[in-house]
Amino acid sequence: MTPILETPFLETPILQITGLAKQFSLHEQNETVPSCSEVALTAFPGQLTALTGPTGAGKSSVLKCIYRTYLPSAGRMDFHKANGTVVDLARISEQDMLQLRRTELGFVTQFLHCIPRRPAEEVVAEPLILRGLTLSEAVEQARDLLTRLNVPERLWRLPPATFSGGEKQRVNLARGLIAQPRLLLLDEPTASLDKTTTARVIELIRAFKQAGVAMVAIFHDPELVAALADVEYRLAPPQSLPQPTPALETASS
Repeated sequence: MTPILETPFLETPILQITGLAKQFSLHEQNETVPSCSEVALTAFPGQLTALTGPTGAGKSSVLKCIYRTYLPSAGRMDFHKANGTVVDLARISEQDMLQLRRTELGFVTQFLHCIPRRPAEEVVAEPLILRGLTLSEAVEQARDLLTRLNVPERLWRLPPATFSGGEKQRVNLARGLIAQPRLLLLDEPTASLDKTTTARVIELIRAFKQAGVAMVAIFHDPELVAALADVEYRLAPPQSLPQPTPALETASS
């Protein structure tokens, strides 16, 4: 897999992936299904890396492996932390991974998952509270971002479960963007948004790039890829299972 569109970057990469593969075992059928295979990519600060390709190429699986929602079946994912150390996201402990999510990694998924009955403004504020801000400080910033994403003020104190699909996605975006992580993963962030809100999201993404945030994103809209991507990696559906490697085991906590 090689980049098709590339802008040169001279800084140290924040993420280097080599030989990444994910497969699923269907124990009852005694079968193994490949999701992605031999993925290699590099992401730099201030750069958006777009993952493109047909359905079944494993684009979402790559993001979930980076965030460790999925445990990779093979490969390395070297992440350069803010303190200068390098860790392999495929093998660090769950405790260390949770800490990275609080401080350096963000993920805007396709669907909003949050605690039921919690007000939208607190859902958005949560990443800042985990970083030590008071509830009032975090909610103030959450309200500002909800305004920028065109979420009506009348909804801020309501739980997102009552929202439309587009409103939920805006809350989801706000929660992922608010803490300005060093590496931000985006899985179809504009899929449920109208043109006005999509334009605002594009502005925010460009501002984050200017601030030095590295991003790995999935867009099915070629116009968004052309407008935002510095590098585009096109994935193809895996044709065969990757060669067996020693089982990936996370470090003990």
